[in-house]
Amino acid sequence: MLEAVVFYAFGAVLLLSGLLVITSRNPVHSALFLVLAFFTAAGEWLLLRAEFLAIALVVVYVGAVMVLFLFVVMMLDINVERIREGFWRNLPLALIVGGIMVLEMVAVLARHIYGEHPKPLSPGYSNTRELGQVLYTNYAFAFEIAAVILLVAIIAAISLTLRRRKDSRSQDPALQVRARRAERVRLVSMPAEADK
Repeated sequence: MLEAVVFYAFGAVLLLSGLLVITSRNPVHSALFLVLAFFTAAGEWLLLRAEFLAIALVVVYVGAVMVLFLFVVMMLDINVERIREGFWRNLPLALIVGGIMVLEMVAVLARHIYGEHPKPLSPGYSNTRELGQVLYTNYAFAFEIAAVILLVAIIAAISLTLRRRKDSRSQDPALQVRARRAERVRLVSMPAEADK
């Protein structure tokens, strides 16, 4: 009973924070409400015994993506009025998509309440272990392909943003390896001076 109360409390906070993300006038406040939404969604995942998804949500989205969003929002001079110009024009489509999502959630809850109940889990069940078992056996090839694609994307992003600066001081390792002693050291023969 307590678990259900906490679940619905987290759900209410999640809905409220999601609503504040899109209605807040300050972009920084919107980003912070989105962080709150991610944390409460992670709490919901924990209550549903999906620990890996909860931790991944916090680490990936709160730890990386939202920090990037906050840096971008705080560094750019965003004209809020221009962003809100298309709000009323896009509202009907947003209401249709939101209504479809609400219907899907109601269908899922109705199936859970009136349909089949899931079998109870064994005491030693681990969601993370089961996910890793499936990911690294059945989908190992797809997982490796995704890793290679992400690596190529990282290299492409670095090469696109890399600019050669004329004032930077750098060493060329190829020139250093080809250097010869005669090119680097010059021996000068000088006559010895007598002591006075």
